[in-house]
Amino acid sequence: MLQPMRFVPPLIAILLVPGLVLGDHLQDGLDAFDVGDYEKALAVCMPFAEAGDRAGQFCIGRLYANGFGVPMDDAQALKWYGLAAEQGHSEAQFNLGVMYANAWGVPTDDAAAANWYRLAAEQGFVMAQTSLAAVCHAGRGVAQNSVEAYKWFATAAELGDTGAGFKRDAIADELSADDLQAAKDSAKTWLDAFEGKIPEAGKVH
Repeated sequence: MLQPMRFVPPLIAILLVPGLVLGDHLQDGLDAFDVGDYEKALAVCMPFAEAGDRAGQFCIGRLYANGFGVPMDDAQALKWYGLAAEQGHSEAQFNLGVMYANAWGVPTDDAAAANWYRLAAEQGFVMAQTSLAAVCHAGRGVAQNSVEAYKWFATAAELGDTGAGFKRDAIADELSADDLQAAKDSAKTWLDAFEGKIPEAGKVH
């Protein structure tokens, strides 16, 4: 999803980083984004983003991706999402996948999209799981693999996406008994390993 004092010199910001005592805390900026105060979100989150905080970087990426408080700028969105994604921020990884899939600011690159979906899916980001399942089923950016598609639709369904359950069941009709069992086993193995973890969705860490 207007240019207040956005920049804090990087060295100063880095020196402040254990809790970034800047008068405002990062959560203040994230909360401002949630209520539509994008000017404050930009002012508060930018110093954190420049200091290397991935949640701050993700916030700035969302501002530029949507034109909230700043002119819409896909190049800037890619930059900030990319920085957060490289640090393992799952929603930033998913959003990068969407941008590559739709040629937003970059040429279409289905392989890159599938890769970012997979990284986010492995962290439990449900929308990435359904997107990865879809590209596996279609063979878009990856080799066509209905077993893998079933696994990720099944996983997303278990994590609360009811629509993924219908897609999982539709794919089941395409699979042999052995392949279906392999897909179920793969989903169970992933879910057993994931149990107890909290899917990341732009939270402060």
